Amino acid sequence: MGKVTGFLEIDRQERRYRPAGDRIRNYREFVIPLSEDGTKNQAARCMDCGIPYCHTGCPVNNQIPDWNDLVYAGDWAEASRNLHSTNNFPEFTGRICPAPCEEACTLNIIDTPVTIKTIECAIVDRAWTEGWIHPEIAEKKTGKSAAIVGSGPAGLACAQQLARAGHDVHVYEKNPKAGGLMRYGIPDFKMEKTHIDRRITQMEAEGVTFHYNVHVGHTVTAKELVDGHDAVVLTGGAEQGRDLPIEGRDLAGIHFAMQFLPQQNRRVGNEAPSDDEPILASGKHVVVIGGGDTGSDCIGTSLRQGALSVTQLEIMPEPPLHPDKALTWPDWPLRLRTSSSQEEGAEREFSVMTQKFSGRDGKVEELHCIRADEKFQPVEGSEFVLKADLVLLAMGFVHPVHDGMIDELGLEKDPRGNVLADTIAYKSSMEKVFSAGDMRRGQSLVVWAIREGRQAASSVDEYLMGETVLPR
Repeated sequence: MGKVTGFLEIDRQERRYRPAGDRIRNYREFVIPLSEDGTKNQAARCMDCGIPYCHTGCPVNNQIPDWNDLVYAGDWAEASRNLHSTNNFPEFTGRICPAPCEEACTLNIIDTPVTIKTIECAIVDRAWTEGWIHPEIAEKKTGKSAAIVGSGPAGLACAQQLARAGHDVHVYEKNPKAGGLMRYGIPDFKMEKTHIDRRITQMEAEGVTFHYNVHVGHTVTAKELVDGHDAVVLTGGAEQGRDLPIEGRDLAGIHFAMQFLPQQNRRVGNEAPSDDEPILASGKHVVVIGGGDTGSDCIGTSLRQGALSVTQLEIMPEPPLHPDKALTWPDWPLRLRTSSSQEEGAEREFSVMTQKFSGRDGKVEELHCIRADEKFQPVEGSEFVLKADLVLLAMGFVHPVHDGMIDELGLEKDPRGNVLADTIAYKSSMEKVFSAGDMRRGQSLVVWAIREGRQAASSVDEYLMGETVLPR
């Protein structure tokens, strides 16, 4: 490494946020990047540790020590080339990935990992600024065509890899724009959609054709795609939200998070509103049920809309602030994490079960809750009531939506309801139909989606051509 003693001499320094009072007034990104020198110093902290455990935490197999060393040496262009060799969209992961690589960093044994995510984002942002990222057009066409259903990170990664291999690639998206949950679920204050737009421009120049407002299995049949292409890859995500079927669930004002978040993203993106009734937190007491990233996104969006109060409920007990590294490292530890949205003014309650909703005139007004023990059983006598004008269900996703494409094709499913396919060939139970990303593995991370999209592309290319040069 360029700075062998860097980890001994330089403290960890993360990107800062703009003040909460300023950032909740708009939907723009608020992370303040490090200076060039600051980023080089952080890259210098990467240890010459022999076995880079960060590799075990990174699903896309980023060569993290290599591009850390390149940044420290000032060779940003080569760092960008190295980074893009394993990750099609590092500006996505540099913003919305939870960074399992940092949890696996050797320095994390003492709770001061290398700022891998910060450095990754700095590399790709500089690459865009300097003009180092450009379309990579295949030298010759194969004459084979592939259909990608869904334009989330798995679909985009798969489509880009197949186009660069020379195939005629068509992406079918049910929404007016590409990006999947990155566009319609992730708020703009976490990732502005210009990052997606310029990748779509790059992919179009590489020969990818996007078909918008096409809902496969509804507006067109899945059979049409299977008959019209040499291979079909299903990357439609896992969009079936986990419900809370308790008394009062039918009251107005109770919505899935993915009914709430896309509406605001469409407003920010100047898209035509959907036909659904507007869901707004303005002037309301909001309760978010679910303690994960989607719940956090609901908090930040509600505060920016002018909610009177926001309370987040989590059925799990409050995790420790500092995990036992001897037991957890280099795996992802269960520990108390506080998101930027939670810091903006939400009340958090752990070990809470919702027993019923109540209200008047068909509208929700209160949540009736009870504390839960470590076995998720109600604790007698611990009942309490929360005022709520808007309830957002953010308890995760159970599996892909079966109605339409999956049912039409009669695809086999795994025990959790996902499309059945392995991680070697990514083939479904139907000839020339593949599946990758959340539709295959279930709800997961953006970095896993990109990995599966790339690997599926390699398998599809081999299926079409008998061999492949695409990396896995």
